[in-house]
Amino acid sequence: NDFPEDSHFQTLVRTAESAIERGVYPVRIPQGSSGSYFVKDLESKKIAVFKPKNEEPYGQLNPKWTKWMHKTCCPCCFGRGCLIPNQGYLSEAGASIIDEKLGLNVVPKTKVVHLVSETFNYNPIDRAKTKTKKYTSEHFPKVGKRFHRIGLPPKVGSMQQFVDGYRDAEYWLRKFESEPLQSHTAKEYQLQFERLVVLDYIIRNTGYLSPGRWCQCNVSKLYRGNDNWLIKYEKPDIDDENGAPETDWSMVTRPIVTIAAIDNGLAFPYKHPDSWRAYPYHWTWLPEARQKFSDETKNLVLDKLSDMNFVEALTMELYELFSQDKGFDRTLYERQMSVMRGQILNLCQGMREGKTPEQIVNMPPVVIEKTRELSLGGRLRTMTDHFTQHFHNRKPFFSWC
Repeated sequence: NDFPEDSHFQTLVRTAESAIERGVYPVRIPQGSSGSYFVKDLESKKIAVFKPKNEEPYGQLNPKWTKWMHKTCCPCCFGRGCLIPNQGYLSEAGASIIDEKLGLNVVPKTKVVHLVSETFNYNPIDRAKTKTKKYTSEHFPKVGKRFHRIGLPPKVGSMQQFVDGYRDAEYWLRKFESEPLQSHTAKEYQLQFERLVVLDYIIRNTGYLSPGRWCQCNVSKLYRGNDNWLIKYEKPDIDDENGAPETDWSMVTRPIVTIAAIDNGLAFPYKHPDSWRAYPYHWTWLPEARQKFSDETKNLVLDKLSDMNFVEALTMELYELFSQDKGFDRTLYERQMSVMRGQILNLCQGMREGKTPEQIVNMPPVVIEKTRELSLGGRLRTMTDHFTQHFHNRKPFFSWC
C-alpha cells in the first residue's frame, strides 16, 4: 500500500495497518449485502470502511447467508444484470476519482488497498495453512524460513475514509420537511445536493432502492432508499451571554449542511438497465430535484465536462484503476465508458437548456462508443478516434419513466 501522491491517505492506511498489527482488528458491519468492515486506529476509533473484493455479493467469501441463499436458490434474479460482477471495490474508488477531478467534494477519499485481518472472512483452508505454518515456524525454524508468507493472505478491496457526525439522509430529510432550513443554509444544501446529482448521474449509480411511482402519494415512504448518502448538520453557535434571549444578532456562526456520497459500489454499468428493473436515482422524487441547476454548479463542472480532452483523460485514469483487477475485460470496460460518455453528454445538454435534475433523469439514455481507425496519408499512418452516438430505446419491464 503505497500512495506517494496522497500523503494524507498514506497516513490513514499506515494507521490502520499499525492498529491491526497490535490487535485492534476491523469489525464487520452488520448492515448491507456483503462483507464490509469498520477499520479502527490504536484507540479503537473508526477511521475507514474496508470492502474486500471476495466478500462482495457475488464474491466466493460473502459472509451474509441471506445473499448466499438468494444466489443459490434464485440465481436468475440475483444481482444487477447491467453491472460487472465483483467490481464493486473498483466502482467505489472510481467514484472518488471523478469526485476529485470535478471538485465535487462529496465522496470521502477512497482507494484500492490490501489489508489482512483475522476478523475477515477466510475459508477453512487458508486458516488451516496459516496455523500449520505458524506451528512449523515456531518448532522447526529452518523449515519455516522457506515460507514466503506465514500469516493469512491479504485481501484487496476499497478503503474509504470514515466520515464522522453524519447520519442517513432519510433522517435529516424528514427533519428539514417539518423544520425548514433558513434561506442561506437551504441554498448551501441545494448546492451540495446538485453535486451529488452530478456524481450519481455520471457514474449511473444503481445502488438506490426502487419503490416505484407510488411513493409520491405516500409521504411516509417518500424517503426510502436515501441511505446511500449521508447528511451532516452542524448547529449554529449562539451567544447566550448574560442569559439574553436568542435573536438574529446573537448568532455567532451559521448552521452548516454537508453531504457525503457513500456506497458507490453499484455504479459504472456496461449498459443501461434493460431487463427487469430500472434502478432509478431515488433522489428524483425529492423537491430539490425539481429546481434548476445553479450557476455555481454549472461554473464548477460544465466547462470540464464539455471538454472532450478532459473526459478522455478521465477515462484513461479510470482505465489505470479498473485494469488492476485480475478479471479485467477491455471490451466491457469500453462499454462502461460508452455509458459514462453518454451520461456526460446528457448532463451537459440538460444544464445548457436549463433543465432540472428530474428532467435530465428522464432524458433518453445515450451511449457514445469510441473506435480507433487507421488513417493512411502517403507514408504517414495515424490512429484516429471516432465517436458514435446512439440512443438506448429498450426500457425495463418495471420502469419509472
